[in-house]
Amino acid sequence: MKLIDKVPHTPCYVLDVEVLKKNLEILKKVQEDSGCKILLALKGFSMFSIFPLINQYLEGISASSLNEARLGCEEFSKQVHIFSPAYIPEEFPAMLNYATHIIFNSFTQWKKYKPDVHKAEEVVKCGLRINPEHSEVKVSLYDPCASRSRLGIRREEFNGEDLVGISGLHFHNLCELNSDSLERTLQVVEDKFSDFLPKMEWVNFGGGHHITRKDYDVERLCRIVKIFKEKYDVEVFIEPGEAVVLNAGYLVASVLDIVHNEGNIAILDTSAAAHMPDVLEMPYRPEIDGAGKTGEYKNNYRLGGLTCLAGDVIGDYSFKEPLESGDRLIFKDMAHYTMVKNNTFNGMCLPSIFLYHSGNNEIELVKEFGYQDYRNRLS
Repeated sequence: MKLIDKVPHTPCYVLDVEVLKKNLEILKKVQEDSGCKILLALKGFSMFSIFPLINQYLEGISASSLNEARLGCEEFSKQVHIFSPAYIPEEFPAMLNYATHIIFNSFTQWKKYKPDVHKAEEVVKCGLRINPEHSEVKVSLYDPCASRSRLGIRREEFNGEDLVGISGLHFHNLCELNSDSLERTLQVVEDKFSDFLPKMEWVNFGGGHHITRKDYDVERLCRIVKIFKEKYDVEVFIEPGEAVVLNAGYLVASVLDIVHNEGNIAILDTSAAAHMPDVLEMPYRPEIDGAGKTGEYKNNYRLGGLTCLAGDVIGDYSFKEPLESGDRLIFKDMAHYTMVKNNTFNGMCLPSIFLYHSGNNEIELVKEFGYQDYRNRLS
């Protein structure tokens, strides 16, 4: 891959602008064909230097905190949808300055903040997050409908409640799933909440839709959305984070040393714990350009991070040629849930951020990080 020689130093995140544009074109067509409006979920990707491009395709952002809402309002300047499991009283008035839509996780929260909404200078549309109690996600850590979930209001809790002032409903129970999962979920939502849907102006289908993945059934998604919109005469929102930048990002790292303990172990200048936390949290094994599974090629290595955490291990791989100090590796699909979740554990420097224009093989530095970034996160 050409970019491996272009970046001046490692570790660094690299965002391929051409791949991002291809994803955005797919999302734009979904909006045109289905009539839905797509929002960028900042929890997955919030690289605001590229917002001017994304802004040309999507209708706004979804936020989960005051800081995300402010970033979306100031840097994206379209619709701002906010959801939080609960709102901090001291922050809520400021949130209303940025929000176009705000979603509540309980009737208690809605009743508590309804007076603030009515006093807001601008009209803010209010919604409720529902829990359809239907699971499609297999990993409980990422399943909003898992047993005893704190996310969303169950159908039985709607009994006897007044919905005056509520103009929309929101549900989210997907993670990296296809449109068949949405179709099954939507059937449950309709079965349980059909008496409320005709009274709504908008419904947010949440995130987790892997729309830009090669095997994603886009036609089914558009059909589902169109039928739902026509049936209930509502505006439909979808808020993917991952699908926007799927396969558009890389993390380039270098080999620092090779050690031996029941096999070869390569120590890299990056870290699973600090620079790609989902590798440990999901957990999952990221793909590396030119590498294979253990035994696929003749040179096998375990790749380890630079922190002192014993479990800072990225995974086991094989390579066509032996690794040596100074070799560079390109981890694929590293735009989402990396920059937004990275940290400076052990004093690790955050990776630099580059834009890669693959059309003309040019690379552009966006930001470098250093000691002050580490120091200023402390006191």
